[in-house]
Amino acid sequence: MRRHRIFSFVVAAIALPAIAFAQKTTYDYDKTAVFAQFKTYSTKDGTPTGNPLVDKRIAASIEAQLAAKGLVRNDISPDVFVLYHVAFDKQKDISTYSTGPSYGGYGWGWGGGWGTTSTDVRVRDILVGTLAIDIVDAQKGEIAWRGLGTREIDTNAKPEKRDENITKAVAKVFRNYPPKVKQ
Repeated sequence: MRRHRIFSFVVAAIALPAIAFAQKTTYDYDKTAVFAQFKTYSTKDGTPTGNPLVDKRIAASIEAQLAAKGLVRNDISPDVFVLYHVAFDKQKDISTYSTGPSYGGYGWGWGGGWGTTSTDVRVRDILVGTLAIDIVDAQKGEIAWRGLGTREIDTNAKPEKRDENITKAVAKVFRNYPPKVKQ
């Protein structure tokens, strides 16, 4: 029984960083938009992060995803405009850890603390970022598609890790572009 609890605790401790840094994505789109007609794009200003280095990374990742989707940049007569918005929010992360029953220092039934558990509660502030990417039909002037990605921001990440995180985040947001429209 005790080995099972230790194993469970170790598994939870290993999985916690993956859960904490998991990105949630969603998307929505105009069901009347004809995505097959969108071949060219241009970018417009949205709501940047305020950090020019991060903004350059986001813009480069978006352009790479658009190229992978077959869109070509055309600043004169684009089919769509692409812009992004970034918002940040501070949240509380509350974690509790319980240690199983203890049976005292002398084994089962001997010594104080028989059958007690202890719980450790930790509260920390985390920074959560949301990236919204809009694709706007240039002729109609209306949003045709919006993708959202939300995740905890590692403020201590090295530049290489920031590159990797942004690239992965943008790729995950674009997974559902173009949407699979049922005919």
